[in-house]
Amino acid sequence: MSHCSGFSDPASFTEDGPEVDEEATQEDLEYKLKGFIDLTLDKSAKTRQAALESLKSAFSSKILYEFIMERRMTLTDSIERCIKKGKSDEQCAAAGLACLLCVQMGSGIESEEIFKTLGPVLKKIVCDGTASIQARQACATCLGICCFIVTDDITELYSTMECLENIFMKAYQRDRDTNGVSSTHNTVLHVSALLAWTLLLTICPMNEVKKKIEMHLHKLPSLLSCDDLNMRIAAGETLALLFELARETDADFFYEDMDLLTEKLRALATDGNKHRAKVDKRKQRSVFRDVLRAVEERDFPTEMVKFGPERMYIDCWVKKQTYETFKEVLGSGMQYHLQSNDFLRNVFELGPPVMLDAATLKTMKISRFERHLYNSAAFKARTKARSKCRDKRADVGEFF
Repeated sequence: MSHCSGFSDPASFTEDGPEVDEEATQEDLEYKLKGFIDLTLDKSAKTRQAALESLKSAFSSKILYEFIMERRMTLTDSIERCIKKGKSDEQCAAAGLACLLCVQMGSGIESEEIFKTLGPVLKKIVCDGTASIQARQACATCLGICCFIVTDDITELYSTMECLENIFMKAYQRDRDTNGVSSTHNTVLHVSALLAWTLLLTICPMNEVKKKIEMHLHKLPSLLSCDDLNMRIAAGETLALLFELARETDADFFYEDMDLLTEKLRALATDGNKHRAKVDKRKQRSVFRDVLRAVEERDFPTEMVKFGPERMYIDCWVKKQTYETFKEVLGSGMQYHLQSNDFLRNVFELGPPVMLDAATLKTMKISRFERHLYNSAAFKARTKARSKCRDKRADVGEFF
């Protein structure tokens, strides 16, 4: 299984190395991948899981459309078998591979066939109270992403959203007299279901979006008082996205409890609770400052993502939610897929992949010595900035 440590972004290779026979390298990679596919049917659970993880590493770091197209049904059958019969870790790995399989295939008839096979299995695990929370969480995320990629059938979209709704709605505060929502071992599942549902909401027709806003906008604020940081953040970002969509459908959109909501958001954006970890407080304050601006001022802090010679601007909550979801799935391979994956480029409206010849690529690279100088300068600047933050005088505000 250790072969997979060799998979990496082609851009990571330096120009100082020897010439590589790309055709031979591709053949070697495909030979290893065939072996991993065979091992997903092994009797040993550890071997199957390791094979799934190796395939995930390859699928996230390379574009393997033709290879996968020829073996899509074999891969689908292996994933289905591992989700149905495997234990928690194996189910999580299989669900992750299913996401990457659909990302590689993009939208089309072949992907729809994959989802028709895996969709019912994923829904069954998500709704199965006896399955492990980790497996249900992974399957909820997978269900949302795969449905987002492949579904043209509006009925299937609504059915998937209803399945996810039934999960996260259990997190809503039932007793309105209590001061907060307690986190439970199910909270991680509720967070994943909410984020997957939010992703699917971004591709719904406007009349359905209006129904969902009316249904959830008054209930979501109760999750802002949950003990779990990830739930508070997920609820806050979903609220920001709902307000953005509501104002797109109706420029004069009015929310009755705006004062109460902004008060809650402001409290979270300036939270100084001593019982919470500093890292958690910092993360929460950063997120909720942006959420408060979105709800109160209709503003969004534009972010820029660089990949190769290109730039992408994230200028709204819908785009941010979509980007963060695929970044979570692809990890370090996100930049490579943004450059080369037709489906993702279509989602983010980047146009066809930019083709660069070898000479242009060489001029874009910097030498090892220049890279060393840049890293040294960045390290010094970072050390100085952190030294200031560690100064006791800079942390006086934390004690009040």
